[in-house]
Amino acid sequence: MSTEYEVREGLYYTPDHTWAEVLPDGTVKVGITDYAQKMLKTVRRIRLESVGAEVEQFEPFGIIESTKATSDLIAPVSGVIKKVNENALRQPSIVNIDPYGSGWLIIIEPSNLDEELAELLDAEGYKEEMV
Repeated sequence: MSTEYEVREGLYYTPDHTWAEVLPDGTVKVGITDYAQKMLKTVRRIRLESVGAEVEQFEPFGIIESTKATSDLIAPVSGVIKKVNENALRQPSIVNIDPYGSGWLIIIEPSNLDEELAELLDAEGYKEEMV
């Protein structure tokens, strides 16, 4: 694996290059990985499902458009969207600048967290997936 991509420990990953962080209140913050933002190049537009929408694990919750491609954003867990990062919608390039921080996309109230986390990759598993 190339060392030019940051993969953070303590997060969960999908093979589709989204990450999930379980927050202290039990909700799940979701974004795209450093690898994904580098492959996309400059992110131009992000479209997300609205607050209150239900999402299913491994199904799209939005679309991300860049100078290079348009891609589905894949939900790492099922549940209801509790919050959408309005800053990322207004300034999509924030995803390129800080994909694991201020470039997060949505927060989900999970419906089946423990079982679905078992379906996701840890940092090592995600690194192997990228090889």
